[in-house]
Amino acid sequence: MRKGFVYIMSNKNRTTFYIGVTSAIKRRVLEHKTGKGSAAFTSRYNLFDLVHYEIIEGMAECIAREKKLKNWHRDWKINLIKENNPGMIDLAADWYVTIDNQLVIAYGLNRKV
Repeated sequence: MRKGFVYIMSNKNRTTFYIGVTSAIKRRVLEHKTGKGSAAFTSRYNLFDLVHYEIIEGMAECIAREKKLKNWHRDWKINLIKENNPGMIDLAADWYVTIDNQLVIAYGLNRKV
């Protein structure tokens, strides 16, 4: 079964959240951080920080979890984030490096996801 990720992006003030699903978390977060792909909402609201992600077996299960989280109240989402990320820091802060003024995935330089 194919592994997938449900993730939450936020802005610096943690006032707005975006919940998404992907099979390639580092690539997808990079798209959000650089405004590429279908990242219009995250770009508009400056949602460049990954504050939560879950690894789930099966894309159908990922989509079901995403839909469930999107229906949660804001406080429930914040509590979920704070369970594993109490400081609500950017979990992907060390996933990328800048080369020739371009943000790229830092393969081999950090933990494996």
